[in-house]
Amino acid sequence: MNMCFHSPSRGNLTLDETYAEIMAYIAENPKEQYKLIFGTDSHPHHRREVCFVTAIIIHRVGKGARYFYRRQRHNYMSSLRQRIYYETYLSLEVATLVTAKLAKGVYPRLNIEIHLDVGEKGDTKELIREVVGMVIGSGFQACIKPDSYGATKVADKYTK
Repeated sequence: MNMCFHSPSRGNLTLDETYAEIMAYIAENPKEQYKLIFGTDSHPHHRREVCFVTAIIIHRVGKGARYFYRRQRHNYMSSLRQRIYYETYLSLEVATLVTAKLAKGVYPRLNIEIHLDVGEKGDTKELIREVVGMVIGSGFQACIKPDSYGATKVADKYTK
């Protein structure tokens, strides 16, 4: 699969190179606690297209993090429900590919979270149960606002 990510410190990377960077970061301090976070956010642009950004964050709990992101542009989607479902799909797609690599590697039991751009306040509250169900049904832990910084802070930063 030809999936490219960008690292603010390393530039453009393939998915395999991104995975190698994540493993190297863990190997620096393997006894620390880590979270591997996937989150996607989107932003519509002029009723022509929607920019989707999927972020991968390797969080050394209490001691910093590194992140990588992938930007994609798609035809305009007027439905918020359709955009939120697609955001969830993109996060699950990348998480599934990375966890398949993890299963064969040195750290097969990493704490993995999918951060969703939905919350109890606002237009997305009716979608929480549906997208959290998609994530849990795929075998991952789901986080929603205000705890879903992978989507609402990291990925959101690159959608504009």
